[in-house]
Amino acid sequence: MILPIYTYGQPVLREKAEPADEREPGLKQLIDDMFETMYNADGIGLAAPQIGRPIRLLVIDADPLSKDYPECRLFRRVMINPEIIEKSRETAALEEGCLSFPGIHEKVARAVSVRVRYRDENGAWKEETFGGFAARVVQHECEHLDGEVFIDSISPIRRQLNRSKLNAIIKGSAACSYRVKPVKK
Repeated sequence: MILPIYTYGQPVLREKAEPADEREPGLKQLIDDMFETMYNADGIGLAAPQIGRPIRLLVIDADPLSKDYPECRLFRRVMINPEIIEKSRETAALEEGCLSFPGIHEKVARAVSVRVRYRDENGAWKEETFGGFAARVVQHECEHLDGEVFIDSISPIRRQLNRSKLNAIIKGSAACSYRVKPVKK
C-alpha cells in the first residue's frame, strides 16, 4: 500500500524515534509498504518517521544510482534500530534531497564512510561499513530517526534562500508527484 509521505513541518519529523520491535505483528507489511511508497515517489531511502511512524526503521534501495555511484549497486537494505558506530573523519559535500522536502536540493557535507550496526528484516544483527554515496544515504536516513533533517546541515544563508520553498511545503502548495501529508492548516 502506498502511504502518504509526511512533509516538512510535521511534528513526527522532529521526534526522536522509539526502538522498533522486529517481532511486532505487521512489521513485514510495514516494510513492504515503505518500499512501495519509496518506489512510487522515486526515492532511494525512506525512514519510518517520514510515513508518520516514530520508530527506528528505514528502508533503502540505492541501486538506481549505481551507474553514477558503483558502491550503490545492489544496495538494498532494511535497517531496524540502526546505529552508526563509526564515521570517517574525511567528509565530502554533495547535493541531496529528501522526499519530505519536495523541490529542495542542497549540498550537505557528510562522512565519506560509516560503520553501522542494525537488525535486518529477519531480526539478525548485522554490522557493515559503507562508503561513498551509500554512506551518505545511510547517514541521511539515520538522521530522520533522531528527529533531524538534511536542511539542519546547510548554512543559515542557504536555509533563508529556501524559505519560500519551505513555506510552500508547510502550506501544502509545493509541487509534488507523490502522495504527501502536509501540515494541517
